[in-house]
This record gives sequence, C-alpha cells and structure tokens, in this order.
Amino acid sequence: MYTKNPAKDVLLFAKAVASNLVARWTPGFYVKLTRQTGRGRDGEKPEEIARYFRSCVNDYRDQLGLSDSEFDLYLRGKVVLEYGPGDILGVALLLIARGAERVHCVDRFPLSSTSDKNLAVYRLLIDSLEGEQRRRALAAFSEAGRPESGFASQRIDYLVSPNGLSGATNAYDLVISRAVLEHVNNLDDTMLDIAKSMKPTGMAVHQVDLKSHGLDRYVEFDFLTWPSVLYRLMYSHKGFPNRWRVDRYRTLAVNAGLKITRLTPTDKLEPGRLSSIQPYMAPEFRNTPIEELCWAGFWIQMIRGDA
Repeated sequence: MYTKNPAKDVLLFAKAVASNLVARWTPGFYVKLTRQTGRGRDGEKPEEIARYFRSCVNDYRDQLGLSDSEFDLYLRGKVVLEYGPGDILGVALLLIARGAERVHCVDRFPLSSTSDKNLAVYRLLIDSLEGEQRRRALAAFSEAGRPESGFASQRIDYLVSPNGLSGATNAYDLVISRAVLEHVNNLDDTMLDIAKSMKPTGMAVHQVDLKSHGLDRYVEFDFLTWPSVLYRLMYSHKGFPNRWRVDRYRTLAVNAGLKITRLTPTDKLEPGRLSSIQPYMAPEFRNTPIEELCWAGFWIQMIRGDA
C-alpha cells in the first residue's frame, strides 16, 4: 500500500470503519449524519441544479445519437429505470415531460425528499418547458401542478432496496444512471439486475465516474493501493467508490449476458502520473493494462445479448 504517513492512515482507517458500521446498521441515520444528497456540492442554487438535470437528459439524448425531436419520439410510451437518482428526481420528471410513460427510480439510500429547495428545482424544471412537455410535467404529480403533493406513482415511483437493485424482469425499455455504478456495493449483481430488468429490445446507457471522489490521500488514484479487505471494512456500506476499473465492467457485462454497443472514455490521466503508485496497487488492479488504469470515467451502452 502506498503511504507517506502511516500514523495518519491508521487514524483514517479507524474512523472510516466506525462510520461504515453506522452506514451498515442504520443507513437512514448515516444519510442524515453525513447529509448525503446525491447532488454533489453543498450550497448549489436551485437554478444550478435545474440546469444540471437538463444537461443530464441532453447527455442521454446525445449518447443515443438522437436529435431533440427524435429523442421525444424514442421516449414515447417507454418505461424507464433510473438507478441512484439522489434526492431530486429531476431526470425522471424531464423524461416524463418528453414522452416516457413511467420512470421507476431505485436507490440504496432513502435520499428523495420534498425540501423547499427541491420543490424549487421541480418548479424551475417545469417553467423551462412549453406546450405538451409542460403539460406532461404538470401531470406527473399526485395533484397536477403541485410538486409538494409528491409524484403520481403511475408516472414516477421511488424504491429503496438494500443493494439498490430493481429486482424486475423484462420490465424496462431504457435503463440509465449517471455517476452511480461506481458506487454500488456489488457490481456483479447490479449488472445482472440491468440485464434481467431490460426488455428484449431494451437499451442501457450509463455514465461511470472512476475518480476517487475525494479518497486519494497523497497522489491521484492512490485509493487503489488500499488492500481490498481494508477498503471494504472502511467503505463497503457507505456508497463510496467500489474502485472497479473499466476492464471489470466489460467482463461483468458479458458475464451478465449483455452486449456492449458503445464504450467511450470521458477523461484519462497521463500514464506517467500513475508510475509512482503502480507497484503498490491492490492485487486486483495489477493485471489491468496501464492505458485502462488511466481511465477516469466512461460512457457505456448495452443491449441484451439475445436481442
């Protein structure tokens, strides 16, 4: 393991194990304690958050290679599964507005809430829409046009499951996530859930962020040098990065019966920036080619192998 200050790392380990036990046995309390939202930075204004959700939906459109009108037509009547939506179901609302029949959101932690800030985001998203899209968005709530009434379950529903899995079979036309798969505690089961939940003609589109999410201690990617048993003791129940690299995603997708139709990096490190820590990598990363160790994120599209 790579270290410059063993005493510092021992203290970090002890604190991380303690909080991991809290997350395991009382996940709701852990969320409140750490103020996790799934939205990243604290202090974001509703306008910034609404803009983020619009960009997310546009990214899905672009990954599918569709124009605005083609995307709306593609979504018409579709049933969508979104993993890890966070505390604001903004992507779901916009997908409903653009034609989706229903969006099912599933998360590992109970994050969704109707705070004043979140309600303001929903209103901003609605106000950015016109015509049929606006009408559909207004109708997505239990009381039309009133976000405070909660979502109409026949349009948008929200499930919390222990491992963040849907448990569905042949149910979804489109399965999506953004910066979620790197956090799941069992990527094998998640890939199987993706494959099983999709209809035979379904499509999966996911963005994966392979960075450390603040866990590097001295140099970039040194979080990959923690021995796996220690890393699991520290982070396995907290939704922190599972550390798997792109080669693992590729293997598990194939093993789950999925066919990768597109796999593109979003960012890469220069190989030389990993030279100081490569000899200290945990064993499961030592056979990963250096050019793939350098991937800091990617988009992946998949269909069922029997499609």
